[in-house]
Formats: sequence, C-alpha cells, structure tokens
Amino acid sequence: MTKLKITDTTLRDAHQSLIATRMRTEHMLPICEKIDKVGYHSLEMFGGATFDSMMRFLDEDPWERVEALRDAMPNTKFQMLLRASNVVGYHIYPDDVLEAFVVEAVKVGIDIFRIFDALNDIRNMEASMKFVKREGGHVQASICYTLSPYHSNEKFVEKAKMLYSLDADSICIKDMAGLISPEAASDLTMRLKDEIDIPVQLHSHYTSGMASMAYLRAADAGVDVVDCAISSLSLATSQPATESMVEALKGTPRDTGLDVNLLAEIADYFRKIRHKYSQFEGSLQGVNPKVLVFQIPGGMLSNLDNQLREQDALDSYDEVLEEVPRVRAELGYPPLVTPSSQIVGTQATMNVITGERYKIIPHEVKQYVRGYYGRPPTEIDPDIKKKIIGDEESLKVRPADLLEPELPKARAALKDTPHLPRDEVSYALFPHYALDFLKRKANRLALGEMTEAQMIAIIASVLHSSTTSRSSISSSSLRGDAWTLAGRDDLMDGRTVEYGSGKWERAESAWTSAGRKDVMKGRRQGGP
Repeated sequence: MTKLKITDTTLRDAHQSLIATRMRTEHMLPICEKIDKVGYHSLEMFGGATFDSMMRFLDEDPWERVEALRDAMPNTKFQMLLRASNVVGYHIYPDDVLEAFVVEAVKVGIDIFRIFDALNDIRNMEASMKFVKREGGHVQASICYTLSPYHSNEKFVEKAKMLYSLDADSICIKDMAGLISPEAASDLTMRLKDEIDIPVQLHSHYTSGMASMAYLRAADAGVDVVDCAISSLSLATSQPATESMVEALKGTPRDTGLDVNLLAEIADYFRKIRHKYSQFEGSLQGVNPKVLVFQIPGGMLSNLDNQLREQDALDSYDEVLEEVPRVRAELGYPPLVTPSSQIVGTQATMNVITGERYKIIPHEVKQYVRGYYGRPPTEIDPDIKKKIIGDEESLKVRPADLLEPELPKARAALKDTPHLPRDEVSYALFPHYALDFLKRKANRLALGEMTEAQMIAIIASVLHSSTTSRSSISSSSLRGDAWTLAGRDDLMDGRTVEYGSGKWERAESAWTSAGRKDVMKGRRQGGP
C-alpha cells in the first residue's frame, strides 16, 4: 500500500464546525508558509458556509481570500466544498450562476472541488461536475453517508458507480455527522476499491468519538485520503487531529511521511488564534452520544440549541431531539446535511413548540416536499405530504431546469456599484449580503481608506516575497508605521500590489487534472 494522504480542513470545516466560521484571513496568512511546507494532499479552505459568512460577519471578500492564500501557499493544492446546484447557498440556483461560480473559483486558485448533493440526487450534481471538468478542476464526487432503514453500503456503492460513470476524478465518503463506524468504514472502503479505480477519500467528524478509529480501519482497507484538522482545531464537531493520525501510522505501510514537529508549530499558532474566537465556541466540547442515538450532526445540534434559546424554549431540547428522527423518516430519510438538516430541524422545532405536529409548516419544507431541492432518498409519507402540499404533484424534473438565469438580474442590480464580474456571482448567491458588502467596500475606497483586501494583500506580499525564515507575524506588528513601510502610500494612490508568480508545477499523479497548466496560465495573481 502507498502512504495515506491527508487533507487539512483547518481553514474551512474545522473553524466552521468549532467557531461558527468566524476565522479571519489576517489570522490565516502568518502561518501559511509553514502550512505550505507540510506536504498535505490538499488544503480545504473555501466553500461551505465561508462564502456568506465572510461578507455577512467578517466584512471580507471571499474571492480575495483565495487569492491571498493562493499567493502565500503556491505549493499546496486548494480544495473547496461545493453544494452542487446549491452552490455555496441554501437552495437550488440556476445553472448560469453555478457555471460562473465554478469559472471564478478556478480563476482564483481552487484545484479540487468536493461536490455533494444533500439528497444524494445525482441529477443535481451533473452540471457542477461538467463545469468543473471543463475548467480543468478535479471533480471529487461525494456520497453523503447516513444511517436509515433505506440506506446501506450497497446503495452507497451503486451511487459511487454512477458518479464514476459521469467522469468523477475521485470519490468522497462524506460522513458529515460522524456516524460511520470503524467496521462500516472498512467495509465501504473495500467495496468501493473493488468496484472503481479512482481514489477514495473519507471525511468524518469527531462528534461520536469514532472518526479516528474509522480512519484507521479505512486506511487498512485501502482508502487513499482522509480529512484531518490541526490538533488545536480538531475533535468535538471538527475532524480527527492530524498529528495523532500521523503518529498512529508511523512505521506502518500507510506512514504519512509528514513531519510532526512542523505540525506542532502550526498547532501552537492556531491554539493562540482560537482564543480570539472564544465567544463563538459551541457548547459541545467532547463526544456527544446523542449523535448516534438521534443521528443528528453536531452542527445541527448547535443550531437546535440556538433556535430553542431564541424561543426561550430550551426545556424542550430533548423533546425536539426525539422529534427530529420522526420528521426525517416522514420526509423520506434525507441525509442531515445543509440544507436538508435545516429543513428537518426547523420543522421538528415547530412541531414541538406549537404543541401540534405540522401546524406551522415553513416555506422551505413545502418546497422540499414539492421537489424543489431534488428527489428524496425514499418516498415521503403520503399523509404528511398531503398535509403539507395537499394534492399538488411533486416535480419530476431536475429543479434547476425550471429556473431562469439570474446573472442578468445581478448585473443590473450592481450597475451603479463598483464591482468585478465575480461580484455578480456573489450577488446572485446572496443579494442582500453582497450588495451591503460591496457598498461598504466602495465607500471605503471613495474615502481613501485602506480596505481589508488591501491589508490582506500587503500581508500576503510580505509573506510570499520574504526569503528569510520567520515564525509568525503578529497583528500588533502590522499596525501604524508598519503599514507605511509595507507600501500604504502606494495603495492610497490607487496602485495595487502585484503578486509574484507561484510555483504551480505538480508531480504527475492520479489527482492531476487535465489542462491544469493552461488554467494556471490564465489565472490572475494580483488583487483587484
């Protein structure tokens, strides 16, 4: 067997799971040089909830983050989580928005696209897979792992074979709730390796406490890559710790070959950074067996906690937990991942708080039952369906086929706001957040203030151009006169930082995407 490869999730899923997706780019850049030396298979750092959270809470441009990180880490493959036709949002978008998003993501530096559909409806995945493949990206098609009377490893393998036939470059077992047992991980990995000849990757969360054991069994069965997070941002609702996995496999046929001393330095850095976000820490600090009993992802547990707290109904928490599996069964056993987890969780909460099941039915639940999110894994309970949408017929077609293009509307809405073409994609995905963000950005530029993006560009430029070894750059060292020394006056005159060329060459492997060099030649490495 070859060495086990590791995808690091610290800059996306780890902080999304543990600190509500609040990590700022300025706290990522100082450690990038060391991360780039680790030799990860890939670095997951974009997609999921990061896109809207950056505009909404951090006042940052998500596209500019990728550019800054790309320049700071030229030797590491970048990976993102793409929700298929849901893109990085919470409902189905038309294909013109999806296509434009993929094009822009490849331009700024995304290499691997992990594509999933919350219902495992492959119809919703085909367009995104086609667009990524056309742009020279790596298509990692995912199967959302879950447990139910309907789901089984045999069915997951059949889904994987269908994705393989659509020209997937690799397959991901996406266990978003941390439900996969060591035995199931071993069995599913072996079945997949017997049926398909492309790499298999395993993603899990530590919420149930089984993820590390599942990884080791999957490694013995031949899994190619696993997702881990640096120890200071691991465990609980995050991924297993990278250092632990490295040490556990040392001296075995699956030895990762990674330097645990370098990883320890990175862990020390993020341990200090995590303290800055203590206000966003979730209530789950260790293993929660309720994940196994109720099959609810850790993130969903946090959302339920917040919803009930806002309703002053925390005393109903256990009752809601018991209601979630009932609602899920009635709605056709959807995997509990965005956006289906929100749909099921909200309906369960309404059922309990109102004291009458399905007395209040949110719009999203009605749309789900109508088929506007895709085809459920199995039949929706006929009585519940009638209660929700009456005698309406559910869709028989792919939901996106019914949608009109959105980019022309976005272009028109932004005609009086300074913007780049990719900002039209941001607006199409999140009109309110994007418009507010772009207006604030334009106002800062008009007032001659240094924008967040310009500050980030300076940090990235300094980190990338320095030829001397350095441990880290503290935020305090980048204030006051340091900005002038870094070129603030030039930026205020309207000039932009020119990024140095990156080292884009990669060794040939099963992960190499067709046309990569041509794509790299076309990427713009400077900020807007």
